[in-house]
Parts: sequence; structure tokens; C-alpha cells
Amino acid sequence: MSSTHTPAALVLADGRVFRGRGFGAEGTTLGEAVFTTGMTGYQETMTDPSYHRQIVVATAPHIGNTGWNDEDGESRGDRIWVAGLAVRDLSHTVSNWRADRSLEEEMTAQGVIGIRGIDTRAVVRHLRDRGAVAAGIVSGDDALLPEDELVARVAAQPGMEGADLASEVTTPEVYVVEPEGETRYTVIAYDMGIKTNTPRNLARRGVRTVVVPAGTDLDSLAEWDYDGVFVSNGPGDPATADATVAQVRTVLERKIPFFGICFGNQILGRALEMETYKLKFGHRGINVPVLNHVTGKIDITAQNHGFALRGTPGETFDTPFGPAVVTHTCLNDDVVEGVALADGSAYSVQYHPEAAAGPRDANPLFDQFIELMERRRAGGDPQPTTTAPSAQHDTKGTE
Repeated sequence: MSSTHTPAALVLADGRVFRGRGFGAEGTTLGEAVFTTGMTGYQETMTDPSYHRQIVVATAPHIGNTGWNDEDGESRGDRIWVAGLAVRDLSHTVSNWRADRSLEEEMTAQGVIGIRGIDTRAVVRHLRDRGAVAAGIVSGDDALLPEDELVARVAAQPGMEGADLASEVTTPEVYVVEPEGETRYTVIAYDMGIKTNTPRNLARRGVRTVVVPAGTDLDSLAEWDYDGVFVSNGPGDPATADATVAQVRTVLERKIPFFGICFGNQILGRALEMETYKLKFGHRGINVPVLNHVTGKIDITAQNHGFALRGTPGETFDTPFGPAVVTHTCLNDDVVEGVALADGSAYSVQYHPEAAAGPRDANPLFDQFIELMERRRAGGDPQPTTTAPSAQHDTKGTE
């Protein structure tokens, strides 16, 4: 473990510097400074590939008390993907029966740099006002270098706009997650940075999930005799994902059941000829309210995205594949949170219904995907998005 007296600094490219103490690994890490409003779930956050190249500032003041376990990681091999972690208070003890070791021990083992003892409220207010900004955490002797030198080093890093990060986190080869019990359906899942709880949710519903690298040619996957296509969450600028967008357009042309989450929502939107743009400071946390314009229902959702689709709440618009609808928007700022073809054959949401680390309000979206594949197999038409989906039942106990 690092010394309790290791000097450290969170350095922002706009010149603001916050000084504290280092924990985890020692050295320098660069990324985009963002904040998350979740009071729980730091392990799921840190292992979410969508946080690749991001320095996460926790708004919850006390981090680390539940330690680290070998069950809640959300990436292959439980790899930590955040570039760094900034907290106010780091717990000195672990007090959870599921913990296998401390947060700092895991960060040290994986070479992840952290800073503690800073005023995270001030950092968050700064990011709210200025927007997500290039940043770095420097711990050890380098933290004592002149601030102008540290700021220049941080400012020289490449930005998030135009960053093709999905190609850096996607699986290098195809792998399969088998269902629990009998195989009812097979789904092709494009890994843009997939969280492990997504195929787990599908497995509970009898789905074999074939996880494939981003941009894989759909026609090369015919051997799997799949029933639907899914595109996962992931990091980076959706404007760089041309290869996967092209595959989704093929899916839409063939009316194959389609479901997308987070980055997958932006991919579907691009396939429908919508524009994407970078948000000022993004949505990150597990308490974001979203309105479903189809059902009138409000869900509290988990989110992690810095880019979004440009659209109007509830609007219907023309696409090469028929009319489409902006089905969901954020009640905080009207950001587009979901789109769908009006015929019901394809839909996506910007948030995370796989509920890791929660909440579970949106989990029935997986059941909607199952129903869509059931109707297609039975030879029926998809259910139009102008009517409420039937899969709105309680799913307590499914997690």
C-alpha cells in the first residue's frame, strides 16, 4: 500500500489544482475528469469499460468501506478501467462480509492511481460549471513539481471527441455466455465495452449470448442461427463507430429484433441518421430520472455517458427504415434517453437496465427484447412503439 503521507494532486487542464494524499498505485495517470453521483457501487463503476480513460470523482464523501470482492466486477477478468479515482475520505477499514480485500489493495494490485483528502464538492462544482475537462492525478515526488509544468502535461493529452475507445475495450475474439437452463434464443452481442451483468440478465431468461468484437461483419455470424442483435455500452465518441453503425443498418433492413444500451443507443441513433454531440459534463450515477413517452412511466436509472443523440422529446421522425420515435428523455435536462423504430422492431435506451449496481426500475427492457424475439419466431409483427409494451411487470428477485 502507498504511504498515508504520499503527496498527490488532481490537476485540471484549465489550471485548477487540488492537493491531497495518494493511495493505490503511485505515479501519474491522465484522463478526462468526470463525477458520479452514485452513493454505492464503486466497484461496478471502476470495472465498467465505459469509464476507460476517465478519472472518476466520487460525490459520496466516504468510499471504500465495503472493500472489494470477486463477484461484482463488470468487466472481463474484473479489470479496473477507470484511469484514476478521486475521493474525499478513504475508509481505513473494510466492513462488509462479502469483501475479499480492500479497495486500496485492489487498486495497488492493478496499478490504478488514486487521490484522497480533497474537497470533492469543490471539484464537482467546478466540473458542473466548466464541463468535463482533461485531467491527471500525480502522486509521489512528481506531485511536488511546479503547477504550470503539471498543467501543461495534462493539457497535452488527446481529448474525448474523436476518440475511438470502443476498439480498445472490445473483446479480441468471440466468446459465448450460455443460458441458465434450456436455450430459448440466441443473441449476437456487439461488445463496445459490455458489462458482465448484461449477458447474465439474458442468461436468466434462457438466452445464449454470443459476444463479438465491435464492427464484426454480421454475415460472418450466420452459423449461430441467432434470433436478435444487441449492442452494448462502451466508451468514447460514437462518431467513430462507423463499422458497427453499418452492421446495425443491416440489422434494421432485415427487421432482425434489435436492442441497444448506452453506446448502443447512440449507435442505433446514428443508424437512423440522428446526430451525436458531447455533453457538457455528462450523466453518471444511479439516480437519474427518465420519462418513457410511450407509457408515461418514470424510471430512476443508472447512467454513464458523455455523448448523446440530438433530438426532441417524444418526436417522430423519418428514417430509411420507416418512422422512428424519441421514446425516452431525461427529466433533468431533456437529453434523449431512448429511440425506437415505430414498428417496434428495434429500440434502445441511453441508460443501464442491467442494474449493476442498481437501480432495477428499467430491468423489464430485457423482457421486451424476449417478447420481440418471440413474436418474430412466431411469424407475428413487432409491437408498435405507439402502444405500451406488455413487459412492465414486477421483476423483483430477478437480480
